Amino acid sequence: MAELAERQWGVVSRRQLAALGVSRHTADHWLRAGRLHRVHQGVYAAGHTALRAEGHRLAAVLACGPGAVLSHRTAAAHWGLLRTDQTRIDVTAPRGRHGAPGIRLHRSRCLDAQDTTHYQGIPTTTVSRTLLDLAGTARPSELERALAQAERLQLYDHRAIQATIAKNNGHRGTHVLTQATTRKPKWTRNEWEAEFLALIRKAGLPEPETNEPFHAPDHGHCEPDYHWPEHRVIVEIDGFETHGTRAAFHADRAKDAALTASGQRVLRFTRDDDPALAVKRVRALLVLTQRLGLAR
Repeated sequence: MAELAERQWGVVSRRQLAALGVSRHTADHWLRAGRLHRVHQGVYAAGHTALRAEGHRLAAVLACGPGAVLSHRTAAAHWGLLRTDQTRIDVTAPRGRHGAPGIRLHRSRCLDAQDTTHYQGIPTTTVSRTLLDLAGTARPSELERALAQAERLQLYDHRAIQATIAKNNGHRGTHVLTQATTRKPKWTRNEWEAEFLALIRKAGLPEPETNEPFHAPDHGHCEPDYHWPEHRVIVEIDGFETHGTRAAFHADRAKDAALTASGQRVLRFTRDDDPALAVKRVRALLVLTQRLGLAR
């Protein structure tokens, strides 16, 4: 049992114990003695309750029985595509299964075996199926962030996504995911950056690079929030939680000076600024660089 629990992030199910030859009486004794700790009905932490996130995720899958897999937002977090602070764990299981407290159960009439895999020892939906499920439930900005992160992690497979869409015709996310994959996704660090990017697009401005590596002399590596390389224009968005200290203030100014010295024109806004006015000023600077022949 110890070896099994070690392979499974510290959790085991009663069904697995029975397969190892552990009787119900023995399992109940271990439970009373504190050798097992109940996580869900029929699923236990072995030896202690200090489970990592992966342990809680696998426990939720085991609680939903054979054929159950991690899915939706929790699967996205497990793949590293999207951060989440939700406490309930998303699990997809065959119809007829029952959920449990702390589990958001998604019942599926037929989840194609090609849409599931094991990642870090946990049954989960594939990256392409996870993105399809996200497309049906998440905000467009979150979906784009997940797509961009999949590219950054080299997990993005356009053919696999198209195949998943084709065989899941009727899924609520098919149209959304199809539209989202028609252009290169942009990675944003948070919802505010995503909202400002949406305003830039709505205004019909050229598509910027977002959080892409840039080397500034005398400063080194940085990742500007928005960058128009052809216009040599950079826009930075400041939030108090990351830019509200004296050290951050001086670091931002040193960064701006290095970027300006490298030939970039830097506009810096805060979250308290009028977004419409900020976009207007970005447009004016892009037009100015074009008019003066400063754009490449």
